[in-house]
Amino acid sequence: MRQLYKTAGLDLPHASESDKLHRVLSSAIQHRCRIHPTTSTALLANPLVETQEFQRTTESNCYAYWNAQHFNLHNTRIFQQATPEEQTLILRVASQGLLEEAYFIEKAGVGYMAKMVMLSETTEERMLYALFSADETYHLAQIMRFLPHHQPAGTDDAFLRFLADLVENEDKTVILFVLQVVLEGWGLSHYRTLAKGCQHPEFAQVLTGFLADESRHHATGVTLFKQHPLSPNSRKVIVETLAYFLQMIQVGPQRVVAAIEQVLGPLSRYQKIQLFEELETETHSGTRLALLHSLIGKETAGTILQDLEARNAFRPLPAYLCA
Repeated sequence: MRQLYKTAGLDLPHASESDKLHRVLSSAIQHRCRIHPTTSTALLANPLVETQEFQRTTESNCYAYWNAQHFNLHNTRIFQQATPEEQTLILRVASQGLLEEAYFIEKAGVGYMAKMVMLSETTEERMLYALFSADETYHLAQIMRFLPHHQPAGTDDAFLRFLADLVENEDKTVILFVLQVVLEGWGLSHYRTLAKGCQHPEFAQVLTGFLADESRHHATGVTLFKQHPLSPNSRKVIVETLAYFLQMIQVGPQRVVAAIEQVLGPLSRYQKIQLFEELETETHSGTRLALLHSLIGKETAGTILQDLEARNAFRPLPAYLCA
């Protein structure tokens, strides 16, 4: 396992199906389901074992959990001109990308919360983070139910590498603000959108069930951040870290374009520019950047926000700069 991803655990392998730990883990998670107040009876099945019918479906072809409207593909000429088979495959690839992103985010969340247990300064803080790590474990187990049978071994995705780098940071103030205040707050909106647009009713219910936990994690980050004075060095690191993250948002729905190329083959620069325009990239990015602007500005008395605004970090890029 790469040392870079040690805490995030993005490359951490899964135990073999014959490992007795599976049985112990399944029992523990089922117990957690039974006592969790937001868990419906529909979710009390073993979170680590899919039904045979659903497992066959996900193994033979990744389920298209989100439709063309969710990705704004219905407005693009290249998607409209694709065959029905190609359209279905594009949606499956794009859906798999969102699903794997959620898998790795929750996987990193388990490691992050465990790290915060060790960085805690009071017994109550340590207890909270131990409970939060259990939340992330439960989320990860639920998401694994909807992945194809073979779990992703690792990732080279730019956002997930950014997340892994961040989790390794030893400055508690930095990781509190960027991960719990900003990214957990952003994640709340993201999961809410995923749940609303999800075409699989049970998975939509699972995603909705994450929201109360994510809100609690975010609120705790806000509370603890206010208790930690922001040093000049921490402030500088936060600005540089967020500037890099915001650049990834500014360039629009790159994963959707990548899904199309994976199915239809490489696109020319002209085709990409046209595709980004039809995907309304500036509106897509602008909405997300506005949310992040609000999250960052609310908790920093404008100091970090001003530095990021000076870099035009909240300005979405036009299609020709995204291609």
